[in-house]
Amino acid sequence: MTQASLGQSVVQKEIQSQNNGVAANITHTQPLWLLAEVTYRCPLHCAFCYNPTDYDKHTQNELTTEQWIQALRDARRLGALQLGISGGEPLLRDDIEDIVIEAKKLGYYSNLITSGVGLTEKRIQAFKDGGLDHIQLSMHDITEEINNFITNTKTFELKKKVAAMIKNHGYPMVLNVVIHRYNIGHMRQILEMAEALGADYIELANTQYYGWSLVNRSQLMPTKEQIDEAERITNEFREKQGSKMKVFFVVPDYFSDRPKKCMNGWGEVFMIVTANGDVLPCHSARVLPNIEFPNVKDKGLDWVWNDSPAFNKYRGDSWMKEPCRSCAEKEKDLAGCRCQAFMLTGDAEGADPVCSLSPNHHVITQAIEDSRNSVIASQPIIFRNDKNSKAIIAGELNDRVKEFHALP
Repeated sequence: MTQASLGQSVVQKEIQSQNNGVAANITHTQPLWLLAEVTYRCPLHCAFCYNPTDYDKHTQNELTTEQWIQALRDARRLGALQLGISGGEPLLRDDIEDIVIEAKKLGYYSNLITSGVGLTEKRIQAFKDGGLDHIQLSMHDITEEINNFITNTKTFELKKKVAAMIKNHGYPMVLNVVIHRYNIGHMRQILEMAEALGADYIELANTQYYGWSLVNRSQLMPTKEQIDEAERITNEFREKQGSKMKVFFVVPDYFSDRPKKCMNGWGEVFMIVTANGDVLPCHSARVLPNIEFPNVKDKGLDWVWNDSPAFNKYRGDSWMKEPCRSCAEKEKDLAGCRCQAFMLTGDAEGADPVCSLSPNHHVITQAIEDSRNSVIASQPIIFRNDKNSKAIIAGELNDRVKEFHALP
């Protein structure tokens, strides 16, 4: 799975109203978006999954239904407005209906982020009755071959059936397609597929290199020329479609001159509760050194958000080093992603190497070169599955990932 930006449109409006135009690094009044990663179990084995590579450690101690409901209540009291229910595959839990009902009672705008595996007529009707607002379905390609290869499963026909089911039950048709080397050449056909399915929204999410996609970076990364062509096709399609279908093209970090403001700022808008109850300001934060992230089993979310050392660690800009500290762009990007900086350079306080002004920008240019190296790029993909997660935990794949300072 990937965490989508589609559901964040509601949040972005709230950011503007809550902050009254003040930069996000000055105010951190409340979390607006709660992501509930309810399980790391998943029937798919996607090569680009953002879940932690050591997820196998977190599959035996998932939060109970009661613990999830308490977390929802606590976050709502803090001001959270939007709930993402994600995983792994959230439908592998049989209590999602209960979580949806509670979210409706609390006043959340709720979004189920799913591969579609496990969604039945009975369950989708229960979600409709329970007040689920939004379902986002992942699609992978217009060909069965690529879909089944990149997910290491046979789910192509299933996804088309689930898309129709979502549409038939009156939900907005929201598709997420992760873009990578194997499907970027099908951009026009992917958009035409979305149109044929009656999609209201499609997110073309160029792979960002965290989790399993970092392990498979050289195997997944397309060329700059391919990305430019894909964006050209997307813009052409937008002009043709007008407002009939909203199309989001998410630019990949590695081909930008400036980094993104990660999660709109550390501990400013987003709060993630993971399957085992760890509370994070971003998906990969557990990779960072010398930070102990709280767990909802031990601490209330009010303390976590307002007082915990973890959530205050990179708020604002006082922690920044040069060249970020004196950079005129720092309020726009807040020095970029802390996790990316640490994974690629070993320095969590350093500039995100995506930035062309970073003294470590060369690690990005080298990664792009490596992806063009036929010998490196032809190494086999390491799919997201329990066996490979255990192998990474045991250090059995160190030769493959030795260039990284850590893996999320």
